[in-house]
Amino acid sequence: MKVVILAGGLGTRITEESQFKPKPMIEIGNMPIIWHIMKSYSHYGYNEFIICAGYKQHIIKEYFANYYMYNSDITFDFSRENKLTVHNNESEPWKVTIVDTGLYTMTGGRVKRVSRYIGTDTFMLTYGDGVCDIDINDLEKFHKAHKKKATITAIQPGGRFGALDIDKEGVIKSFVEKKKEDGGWINGGFMVLEPDIMDLIDDDAVILERYPLEELSRQNELIAYKHHGFWQCMDTLRDKEFLESLLLNGRAPWVKW
Repeated sequence: MKVVILAGGLGTRITEESQFKPKPMIEIGNMPIIWHIMKSYSHYGYNEFIICAGYKQHIIKEYFANYYMYNSDITFDFSRENKLTVHNNESEPWKVTIVDTGLYTMTGGRVKRVSRYIGTDTFMLTYGDGVCDIDINDLEKFHKAHKKKATITAIQPGGRFGALDIDKEGVIKSFVEKKKEDGGWINGGFMVLEPDIMDLIDDDAVILERYPLEELSRQNELIAYKHHGFWQCMDTLRDKEFLESLLLNGRAPWVKW
């Protein structure tokens, strides 16, 4: 099953780094977050990727064009006709198609633009800025068992801010951390879609999360796979630093490989 990754947005909320590179190429532990996402899928046997690029798309193409170079030891022998030797050139068994889906194209439009590479089979879809410890194989089984046209992984992100424990007289008794269960469910990406979704996307202006998914909901063709484990998007520099700290301290739940 092919995995489509949305990686074309401007990343305006993390401009400290996105002014230089696409958000999916911002590094967590010296590797782009899109690499972490792809490694998660690859761990479960999904190795064919279609990347919907846009903003600074050439950086994504250059990264994968030089993937061997970035991940291997290399000898440059200038004394012998500029000979280059790549050592320990092991890499993932990936097939990666990178498509320039436009600078201002909406999410639905990006998916429509890569439809010729997807074909007529069921496919995975996720965002290029979020990591998760989801069991991808279980997600696929869930989708097939329920026979719906679309499955969305639903997550509870919890509150970004602490809550106040206030008594009846208004006295603050303590500061408490908001639990994930206190929040509502949101779309965490990691979707499984039938190719019929293309029929609901007319042009570049279509936002996938609006009409296409809302229409499938009205048709009773949209189902939620509830994930109670770890999920984190990288919207801000604070999010990046949080993910980096987890990785640095060996507590990164999404790292299963």
